[in-house]
Amino acid sequence: MFNFGSFHNNEGIVAKLNSGTPVRSEVSVGLYSKDIASYAERSAPEQTLVVYRGCDLKVVSGANLGDSLRHADDIELADSYQLSRYANGARLSIHVDEERLTVAGGSEICTPGNTLHLDCIATLMGLCGATVEILVVVETDAKGMIEDVLFLPFAPLKHEAEYALIKLDTENVRARLGEVACLAFSRGTRITLANGLQKPIEDLSVGDSVLTRDNGPRTVRWIGMTTMRATGAFAPIVIKAGAFDNTGDLMLSPNHRIFIRDRQESAWPKSCAEVLVKARHLVNGHDVIQAEGGFVDYFQLMFDEHETIFAEGLAAESMFADSRAQPFLPATMRICIAEGHTVAQAGRKSEMRPGVREAKAANNLLRLINRD
Repeated sequence: MFNFGSFHNNEGIVAKLNSGTPVRSEVSVGLYSKDIASYAERSAPEQTLVVYRGCDLKVVSGANLGDSLRHADDIELADSYQLSRYANGARLSIHVDEERLTVAGGSEICTPGNTLHLDCIATLMGLCGATVEILVVVETDAKGMIEDVLFLPFAPLKHEAEYALIKLDTENVRARLGEVACLAFSRGTRITLANGLQKPIEDLSVGDSVLTRDNGPRTVRWIGMTTMRATGAFAPIVIKAGAFDNTGDLMLSPNHRIFIRDRQESAWPKSCAEVLVKARHLVNGHDVIQAEGGFVDYFQLMFDEHETIFAEGLAAESMFADSRAQPFLPATMRICIAEGHTVAQAGRKSEMRPGVREAKAANNLLRLINRD
């Protein structure tokens, strides 16, 4: 019997959850599967990850030769792995509460009701020297017996390419996953203040008054900053100046959503004229690109409520956390909230479904939005 203990002794998932009617939302760190997770019916609070089975990643050289990927206790450093040529991602639906993670009904993989444990972050290095991190997730049944091992790559893994395991981290799983899911602007992004002036985000301070789209001046309650390699799921999206009437290039994290109004009120489903669209869904290779390479400094802003602020003149959302998401946030943010800066469960605008994936579709969206 393999006993992982309670959820609080393991790692959590940063959940971006709507308030009001609970909805299923997407934690979009599985960016590289062909099977894009859809926004499902409005039901219980759930998250979706696109994952692979551990049996798809096997040791081809080393102490565990021939074995599939397993949990951290059985993984050996310096083993080399290959992803099967037949491996395909599958949608894992996860029910999130304050005690544990469980497999939700309708998941394409695993048994509904089984418990999920965020086991470790494994760092793999390819023959060219590039590294890829994967999140290892263990599924257990009601008796605590292991049912399956899954993994979520934070950057693309090439089929049948050889990767050496060089690092195993069981202590910072929550923080690493949180970095992927958190909404963030890059260094140099100019934020509009309450007085109409713009200030680089790195020069903002807690207590500054920022102009919001819906609620006028609002006070900054928390500022976070992290530096990471600009690769895979961490590589920033660049919205070039003028693409959405933004005054300068806007660089932000892939899951960060920008506020868009369709002037013709015909581009969105059900005639929804105002939507929040994840930046990664707008990539078209021209006006909106994903910039890989080097490092990027990411900054997060939090207010008393979920706000729409102005970055390079473009409306974009602030960091959002409700009571269900708070247990899974980075430690510094949880401390901030615990000290009295309770984030209200404000409603959010409608969200664009992830249908804008191909360059042609993204170009059509830009054309519709900017049409006079």
